[in-house]
Amino acid sequence: MYLAHSLQHPIRQTTTLHECQSVSRRLRPISVSSIERLRQRTNATSNFLFEGTGHNARALKINVSVTRPLTSSDVDNSANCPKLRVAYQGVPGAHSEAAAGKAYPNCEAIPCEFFETAFEAVEARLVDRAVLPIENSLGGSIHRNYDLLLRHNLHIVGEVQHAVRHCLLALPGVNFEEINRVLSHPQALAQCEHTLTKLFTTKVPVREAVDDTAGAAQYIAINKLQDAAAIASSRAADLYGMNILASDIQDDQDNVTRFLMLAREPIIPRSGKPFKTSIVFSLEEGPGVLFKALAVFAMRDINLTKIESRPSKKRPLRICDNGNGMRSKYFDYLFYVDFEASMADSNSSNALNHLKEFSTFLRVLGSYPMDVNQP
Repeated sequence: MYLAHSLQHPIRQTTTLHECQSVSRRLRPISVSSIERLRQRTNATSNFLFEGTGHNARALKINVSVTRPLTSSDVDNSANCPKLRVAYQGVPGAHSEAAAGKAYPNCEAIPCEFFETAFEAVEARLVDRAVLPIENSLGGSIHRNYDLLLRHNLHIVGEVQHAVRHCLLALPGVNFEEINRVLSHPQALAQCEHTLTKLFTTKVPVREAVDDTAGAAQYIAINKLQDAAAIASSRAADLYGMNILASDIQDDQDNVTRFLMLAREPIIPRSGKPFKTSIVFSLEEGPGVLFKALAVFAMRDINLTKIESRPSKKRPLRICDNGNGMRSKYFDYLFYVDFEASMADSNSSNALNHLKEFSTFLRVLGSYPMDVNQP
């Protein structure tokens, strides 16, 4: 098994290329092939599923295990557990690594090659939790992770909001005049577009998109690129021996990413503290059906904080008779909804029981404590 280990001594500005490559190899992310080699048959606890419509709807449980579900106090105490292994997507120095550390301060953060690798690492018990982004205040939703939430049987057990602070990094001795290209994640490049234009007054460097921000810094350091800069975190500068040419270069200072904390076992929800519940459902085609679905929350004074629609992978097109002898094709959608309430409250349970009367599919992704702290 080739797993990444936490970094004990960050690379200094005087780090040699050999040392940088050595650290990079030691911190190699979990790969898809690693998951396949090390996957063990696990008993994933179930989410609740409702299938069917009306009074014929029935609640199902799948893949039930004997593992005890987490309580919200378990989540509170896990922040102080030094052995907790938490997966994130990217390489060390990524903003996702910082979010994992914020969610679980004493954890061992484990980098993963892709988002799906992080899901699979939790299911295969290579790690205990995963912390993955779900939406950004500037870039919007991360659709890939919405799809993965439905594909996998993990549970949302918490959320954390992380303020993103971008820096412009280059190798020691490189100045603005020598930079011909800027590497970073596409979202980071977009979030810093106006500031980059102001920083480079004599020429406009080429923007090059890569998989993640810290990966851009790592690539420049290993390949000793004297004509390139990276948009990444200040921690990435420390890790890969780079200089910070400019700090806080994001165009909007209110740049916040919301991350979900995922586990194999769900939380047992409770009352008495702010909770959020995330669900996904589908509906039959028809006038006012979505209005009726959302009304089950409005009539009970339950506040919705997010609604997201995604095309169904299993049935992307639906053919319907429009009543005049013509047949129409529609996209078949899944609706993801977050609302401010705990499943321990009867009001929430009544709303979902009402919703399942006319939904074709309903799944509770998690009921978990809200992050009420400042990003």
